[in-house]
Amino acid sequence: MDTDNRGDEGMATVEYALVTVAAAGFAGLLVVILKSDEARGLLLGILRGALGT
Repeated sequence: MDTDNRGDEGMATVEYALVTVAAAGFAGLLVVILKSDEARGLLLGILRGALGT
């Protein structure tokens, strides 16, 4: 059974590139969100609650 895989060459590279671009976009969105005072206060509250301080 011989399958023709020539159309799939480079697909892994494209998938890695798309995931990298998506991760960079998500990181940028997190930076924008965490720059706000409300988000920073909420995050600090969660951390203080988790640490019991």
